[in-house]
Amino acid sequence: MGKNNRDSYAVITGASSGIGREFARILAGEGFSLILIARRLDLLCELKEELTPMIAPDGICITYKMDVSDFKACDEFMNYIQDQKIGVFINNAGFGDCSYFPDGDLDKEMSMIDVNVKAVHYLTKLMVRKMLEQKGGYILNVASSAGLLPAGPYMATYYATKSYVTSMTLAIARELKEHGSKVYVGCLCPGPVDTEFNGVANVEFSLPGIDARDCATYAVKQMKRRTTVIIPTLRMKLAVLMGRISPLKLSTAITGMQQKKKMGRD
Repeated sequence: MGKNNRDSYAVITGASSGIGREFARILAGEGFSLILIARRLDLLCELKEELTPMIAPDGICITYKMDVSDFKACDEFMNYIQDQKIGVFINNAGFGDCSYFPDGDLDKEMSMIDVNVKAVHYLTKLMVRKMLEQKGGYILNVASSAGLLPAGPYMATYYATKSYVTSMTLAIARELKEHGSKVYVGCLCPGPVDTEFNGVANVEFSLPGIDARDCATYAVKQMKRRTTVIIPTLRMKLAVLMGRISPLKLSTAITGMQQKKKMGRD
């Protein structure tokens, strides 16, 4: 990755807000042309207007409206970029929810599995194949520190989806390394980040969130170093470590207490 990447695209899902939007800004500065994907085309167009002067005249910024959980749409997108070199793919689209499991919105949970698990798996598979043909490239799956902890009471589905992403990413990274591939696959596992996530998930974080720009900046830096699991902030690294070494029941109980605080419960 360098400053002469105008013939190479950075593709970002969930680019209309939050971490995805910050990735777009950073990668524009890194010299990439951009393909920005989200369902909210109006926000993508606003971002395109902001970023186009940064990458002109040699680079271009493309907006692409897509629901990543629609596999037919994903196939159509891959056909759309079949002749383009993809230097970076940020698998960022995703959302969460917080509730007592019996009371949770089942439709929302199924949609979460579709977006956080199925779509991430599907697009990772297609992008790995494409980058193997290119003989290189970077794939970053945006997971969560939740995916590195045993379980998350009151956010059961969300934690499970992110565990899937971290487990899958680690396995793929190992496979590619054993096959001598130049394709990088890693996952970003932040703690609370100041984005729209809170409103969608119906939570208010009990711990202060980090700035989305800082999170994305750190992720790109570590991606360049080919770090497989990227955890911003020392505090979250320690929290993940404690969650792993603590007895399972204790770790799960402590995590559940944090989720109840998010919902305003004692």
